[in-house]
Amino acid sequence: MKQYAYYPGCSLESLAKPYQLSAKEVSLALGLDLREIEDWNCCGATAYFPVDELLAYTLVARNLAIAEKTGLTDFVAPCSACFKNAYYTNNYLKKDPDLADHINFALEEDSLHVEGTLKVRHLIEVVLEDVGLEAVKNKVAHPLAGLKVAPYYGCQLLRPRKDHEDVENPQYFEELLSAIGAEPLEYASKTRCCGASLIITNRKAALEMVHLLLKEAIERGADVIVTTCPMCNVNVEVYQSQVNREFGTNYSIPVMYFTQLMGMAMGIAPRRLGIAREPVPKAQAPVSA
Repeated sequence: MKQYAYYPGCSLESLAKPYQLSAKEVSLALGLDLREIEDWNCCGATAYFPVDELLAYTLVARNLAIAEKTGLTDFVAPCSACFKNAYYTNNYLKKDPDLADHINFALEEDSLHVEGTLKVRHLIEVVLEDVGLEAVKNKVAHPLAGLKVAPYYGCQLLRPRKDHEDVENPQYFEELLSAIGAEPLEYASKTRCCGASLIITNRKAALEMVHLLLKEAIERGADVIVTTCPMCNVNVEVYQSQVNREFGTNYSIPVMYFTQLMGMAMGIAPRRLGIAREPVPKAQAPVSA
């Protein structure tokens, strides 16, 4: 098994526990050894950077420094916000010596030093690039034939643009869903923001964003929306009832993590994937607007 420095992030320890459970089960089944880094801290999510950018980068860099000490080469995060923060911080450390000096001066208090030598990756990238679609297909025991899935990339998974990556119309999530037998659907909102923490400061605007996403996915015939990020998952799932009150709709579509859907196709027991531990019980049938 290839070993990875694994950074779960705060959400997977609490509200997104099903993501944590399913990520570990699926990774183990695929031969990925996720080694959780010791004494990790919050990455600041989307909120801290507008408050104090330097301290926010330092907060993220501390996790990178701890991961570098393990000797592993890959830093893996399942949360898109954590991934984005770690990816940018790691890159800026290599490109901006002054920033690196300021960060390392602060890290001296914790007897740490960061170089920016890691390869920062999202878990879905590791599945696609290190395992591969053919190997995933070979692990499928119960193909999800007939299940129409709306893959929701969200905005942050694509924010750190990699070489030759199509950020306008990516297809790798769809390819992964096809590999487990599901039917991925195309819809315009798959890469748009869900509102993230805007739900706290401007609820009306955030609900409008969630409403658009739900409307398009359901109009396309989706049975389920699948995400790669705890914040996206919470906004799209938990606030459906508020969207219904605000816009007079009757949405009740289930929202799951991509690892849960993969685990189901691979024949892993639902309880081990965190099924039925979500904030909102899963609907049993397709819904319409």
